[in-house]
Order: sequence, then structure tokens, then C-alpha cells
Amino acid sequence: RRTGRNDGGRDRGRQVMDGQPGPEMTDRAPGGTGASPAPGEARSMPEPGLAPVDRRIFVVAAAVFALLMAFSARYGFYRDELYFLDGARHLSLSYVDQPIFTPLVARLSLDLFGVSLTGIRLWPALAAFGTVVTGGLLAREFGGGRTAQLVGALGVATSPVLLAADHTLGTTSFDLLAWSALALVVLRIGRSGDMRLWMPAGVILGLGLTNKHSIGFFALALVIGILLSGGRSLLASRYFAVGALIAVAFTIPDLWWQSQHGWATIAMTHVLAQENGGLPNAITFIVSQLFMAAPFLIGVWIFGLRFLWRSGRPVWRALAWSYGLLVVFFALTSGAKPYYVAATYFFLLAAGAVAFEQRRASRAKVRGRVRALLIWLGAGVVAGAFVLVTLALALPVQPASRSGWTSAINPVQIETIGWPEFVGTVDHVWHQLPPAQRAGAVIFTGNYGEDGAINELGRADHLPEAVGGQNTDWWWGPGNPRATTVVAVVQSGYGQLVTMLHRDFAHVRIVATIGNP
Repeated sequence: RRTGRNDGGRDRGRQVMDGQPGPEMTDRAPGGTGASPAPGEARSMPEPGLAPVDRRIFVVAAAVFALLMAFSARYGFYRDELYFLDGARHLSLSYVDQPIFTPLVARLSLDLFGVSLTGIRLWPALAAFGTVVTGGLLAREFGGGRTAQLVGALGVATSPVLLAADHTLGTTSFDLLAWSALALVVLRIGRSGDMRLWMPAGVILGLGLTNKHSIGFFALALVIGILLSGGRSLLASRYFAVGALIAVAFTIPDLWWQSQHGWATIAMTHVLAQENGGLPNAITFIVSQLFMAAPFLIGVWIFGLRFLWRSGRPVWRALAWSYGLLVVFFALTSGAKPYYVAATYFFLLAAGAVAFEQRRASRAKVRGRVRALLIWLGAGVVAGAFVLVTLALALPVQPASRSGWTSAINPVQIETIGWPEFVGTVDHVWHQLPPAQRAGAVIFTGNYGEDGAINELGRADHLPEAVGGQNTDWWWGPGNPRATTVVAVVQSGYGQLVTMLHRDFAHVRIVATIGNP
């Protein structure tokens, strides 16, 4: 197989357990309660100690959703999207490289929209909307007022990882939302002491685990951080145990599938750790963290990390612990995948936004309006320039012929170009075979994206289902068991596959060359 890619009130539901406010934070948000909501704020009554929800975070989220949908049909399918569509036609309890959630979403998309770029990309755009809103709500949960909530939402909205990941259907788009939602609920538990919230936390974790296993490491890091920060009583509640059992229940189908398929994901993860680990990749991982959030917001999330660490609150410090633990862990094991911790920057940005909001409020009397205006104008210019560059890297805003320069930073764009031409070449070769030979032939590829392209885009041309050996493709079998002719699609640089073809077949010849325009 190839790899690609001390509950003191056990009878009560509520108990305040998160300690006293630290020196930088009070339970009452700045400008939060005691006054009528200002324009742009939610008109519902705010919760005790929290500012009203700022409606502008929904405006920001809607803008991101509209942006993603506006570019959803540009270029073509990403190879992972083609793989998920292929997986949607082979629904299973799990797969080699991910659990069932994303292929299930792809199946829903097929049933509703057919093979449609706009249809399949609706779901990650909706996830982006939810993630941006959660960024604003995280700031509110930290005690932020209108400004902090808006900055928290904007920080998520301008994240290069969010824009790039949520442009296409993939596990990362839902993973970002799941991590953020879990952090939000755990923060609410720490602030309110409502232990019953461990149950919805378990649902969020369980759903996240049906999409991608990495959220399990985040949950474990949070638990370790709570223990290290003196919050053991938060975990002694029976509701925590119930939440954990709920999360485990969601993993039963995945675990059953793995047990029936030789624990294939563990084997793949071991190979990926060998490929993506090591010191050079670890260095790349650390440096790349500067770009997980918008670089002009580096000071915000660093200040947020300091704010959480100095807060004296177990859950808040646990978030800081989780960030450090996960950065070290993934740098050593998956250094070539720096986006694995991208979602942690969303709660760091929210915390930093609250810290800056409080600092601004304390210095409001000594800060001149002209100076403040100049600072905001300067920040706006820098932010605007960065957003333009981010859009060019993350979204297909340029003509396809000019997108090659983006591949060194974001290879996704160029991997969405040229699939119709690819399928057309394969179709031409296939139909050149004499009918008798086609009856005993099979199409084989070395990449799951190529399989998916032939199987999804080649249906109209009556191409047979292509087979392959990468990831779950291998488990779907070799196709025609009586095949004597193989139309093999081999990427340049796959010398091992070429050697295997010459070893296993009496005659091997090149019949076409495929290039990406």
C-alpha cells in the first residue's frame, strides 16, 4: 500500500471551579453589562459577566462564506475532493486515511447536486462560517467586548489556513471547526462551572473523531493542561466521564473497521511519521507557525498566549499548555504538516484580542484620538496588503495559466487544474484499444486523485472504474480479475512503478504523455 497523504457536588449540575479572576481579567467584560446594547450588538440579554454577542461577527462570517462560494467553481476539483467522491461511492465505516465523516459529506453532496464543484464546496464554506463565528464567541468567552469579538472573528477570517483549507472539501475544514467548538465549550465549563457541558463537549469531540483523529490529541493535551494547571476537580465530575464515553462511542465504527483491516491507519501513520518527521521538518514546522495566522497578527496571538498563561485560571492555562504540547509533539512527528495545530491560533487570537481590548480601555484617557486613528489606519493598510497576497495564494483569483508561482507555498491550486484534459487523454487511449482487448483490460493509476478523476469525470465517456494501490484504493480491489491488459497512468518520478510494470508484464510501451497546461 502506498501512503498519500474533586467534584464536590456530584449531585449538582453546576459548580464554579475555575478559580478567581487573574490580574488581567475580571468576570465582568469591559463595557459588557449594565447598559443597553449598542448598535451592532445582539439585542438579547447578555449572560452574567459576558458582553452581548456582537452581530458583526456574523457579518464577517457571511463575507467569508460569500467569498468562498464566489470562487468555488474556479479551476477544477482538487485531487482530494475526487478521492472523497470516489470514497462516497464506496461508503464504509472508515478508511485508511480518515474516518467516515468527509466521505459521508461527499455522498450527501452527490445525492443533492451530483458531481458539482459548487455543490461539494458548499460544505467547507459553511464550516468556515461556523469557524469564524466561533472565533468571535471565543473572545466573548474570555470576557471580550465588541472590539475583541470583532478582532477574534477577523483574525480567523484572514487566516491563510482557513481560506485555503475551506476552499475545497477536506477533513481540515471540519477539523478547524471542531477544535474551535471544543475549546469554546471547555472554556464555558471553566467559567460557569456547569459540569453538564462535558456531555456536549463529548459530542463535539466524538463528531470530530469521525472526521479526523488529530482532535483526539487536542483533547488529550487539554486534559493534561487542566491537570498541570490545578483543575483536577473539573475532571472529577461524573459528567466528564459521561462526555468521554460519548466521544468513545463515536469511534466504535472506526475501531471496528480498523480491526478488520489490519489497523491500516496505524500502519499508514507510522510511514507518514517516518516521512514527515526528523529535524529538518521540525524546523520547517516551527518557522511555518508564523504563517498559520495572518503575520500582521503575530503580536496578538503571542500576547494571547501570555494572557492565558498569566491568567491563573486552570482552563485558560490549559489552553496555553495544549498549544505548547501540541507544537512540540507535531513538530517531532509530523513536521512536514505545520497546519496540524492551526486551530490553536484561533483561541490564541481571541485571547490576545481581549488582552489588547483591556489594555486599550485602561489607557483610553491618555491616548490621543489622532494617534489612535493613525495606528488603526496603518494596521489597516498592512492588513489589506496581506489579505490580497493571501487571496492570491489561497484562492483561484488569477487566471489558471498564472497560478504556477503559488505552488511552492500552496500546491492545492495547481492540483485543481488540468483534470478534464487528463481524463480526455486516458479516454483516447482506452478507446484506441480493440474491443476484444478492452474486454480484458483495466485502468490502473498510482494516485488516488487520478483514480477519482477517471471515475467521476470519465463516467460520461463510459470509462471503466479505475483502480489503484494508494491508501483505501488498494482495499477496493484490482477491478477486472481476468484482465490481461493494463492501461497504467504513471507519474514522472515513479520509477518503482515503472520497474514493476516491466517485471510483471511481457510488453510495456508508452502510448501517450500527459502534461498539465
